[in-house]
Amino acid sequence: MERSVGLRERKKEATRQAVHEAALRLTVEHGFDQLTVEAVADAAGISRRTFSNYFAGKEDALLHGDEQQIGELVRAVRERPAEEAAWTALRAAMTQFAVRVAPPEREWAVRTRLALRHPSLLARQLANHAALESDLAEAVAARRTPVRPVVLAAAFLSSLRIAMRMWIEEDLAREPVEVIDEVLDEMGRSFA
Repeated sequence: MERSVGLRERKKEATRQAVHEAALRLTVEHGFDQLTVEAVADAAGISRRTFSNYFAGKEDALLHGDEQQIGELVRAVRERPAEEAAWTALRAAMTQFAVRVAPPEREWAVRTRLALRHPSLLARQLANHAALESDLAEAVAARRTPVRPVVLAAAFLSSLRIAMRMWIEEDLAREPVEVIDEVLDEMGRSFA
């Protein structure tokens, strides 16, 4: 029974990923404003109704990769040794996350640029980040930190957001991890 549940969940995740990739590809090809749920469902080989079982709208489908990465980052923080200081754990988890997840730079850049240009995507992305902030604050709550966990989580996420924007503005000239490390070093001086 457990094996079939695992298989079912893997199939569901494969469908979610296929829909996300179709949404991203169609957005790059035709633009976000031209993207329709029907076109995404068709490109992913599913019905409109099946699409609705997985995502509330095209924004959710397009930002699914962000949500997956959010979950990976929170797991990486929770897996860090309990005795680590909060900022140290966040930094180390970010390094682990970058190696383990290694998302395609192009996809990061596309999603970030789209969110900056489209209010509905930006709103959805901000909602994702608010949830991540809460999850990260919970994950570091028992660790040593000179500030409240929610302040630390917000500062960490602001640093990531700033780094990604800088990376985009530099036209992807460096590795994203280099820019992230640079900004986290600067912000971390307050928390070390």
